[in-house]
Amino acid sequence: MPKDTEEIINKVVQSAQLAMILEVSAYPKPGNVHRTADFKDTTYEHFLASAIAVLPQLQKAAKMGVKVALSEISPSQAEIGNIIKEGVIETAKWQKGGNTNLGVLILMIPLIMAETYTLTKNQELKKLRKNIKLFTEATTPTDAINLYEAIKIAKPGGLGKTNYLDVTDPKSTKQIINQKISLYKIFEKSASYDKIAEEWITNYKITFEIGAPYLQRVYKETGNTNIAIVHTFLKILSTIPDTLIARKTNFTMARKISEKAKQILELGGLTTERGTKLLWEFDKELRKEGNKLNPGTTADLTASSLMITIFNGFKP
Repeated sequence: MPKDTEEIINKVVQSAQLAMILEVSAYPKPGNVHRTADFKDTTYEHFLASAIAVLPQLQKAAKMGVKVALSEISPSQAEIGNIIKEGVIETAKWQKGGNTNLGVLILMIPLIMAETYTLTKNQELKKLRKNIKLFTEATTPTDAINLYEAIKIAKPGGLGKTNYLDVTDPKSTKQIINQKISLYKIFEKSASYDKIAEEWITNYKITFEIGAPYLQRVYKETGNTNIAIVHTFLKILSTIPDTLIARKTNFTMARKISEKAKQILELGGLTTERGTKLLWEFDKELRKEGNKLNPGTTADLTASSLMITIFNGFKP
């Protein structure tokens, strides 16, 4: 590839890795692993290792975006599903903490492709969000099958059962092939109960309209990276009940947690003594009962919001 495209690839991949590391490092990110708190079997170090482990897959995604921009391949040949699966496999080679990045890979791989596509085309950054659709809407049944395999390998918590193309049902793969069902079409069906799927279908509405703008605003007001990230996490959680919590418990519980996050933000969060005290208590509260109240989807959306912000010039 031309030298200038190598620079583009490096910039985008480094943005993704930095976003992953900053997200997991922010503290106290209630109910999640962060630099001062671990889960029983999954630690802060496992997440750091995972962010480094997926470098080859992030680079591959970045190169796919360049190839599409140069008309060397079509968007449907970008292999989104396979790259996600390879990322999950590679992650398991470098750490033993289980699923640390399935959700964030599902969000970031199309973002990476769109970013390198936008830069290679020398387009304005405001075109980025529109360009994501080139890749998500072009996904294929093969992408869907590869993602199903990635899910089986990662074994994410709160998976549950679904009536439509359940991941654990062997018949689902045959149905996907026979009916030529793309990954995007599957996400259309699952968007009602999975915010990561919904993010694809709404063309990253939470990332672009809630997370990234709020993060930039808080950082401008405070000049503090940690506060900006934690408050962005709280903002997303207070606005959007976490679907991982909803699947592990119920929507009523997820909504209660969102209300508590809103209350903490209204009290100033990490910028006030009262808000800080409540936030640490909230973090402790969400760690009870085997992490059933872990807002993992919110963490993934915070990471994608960070990636967009970094891509647009943010530096910690």
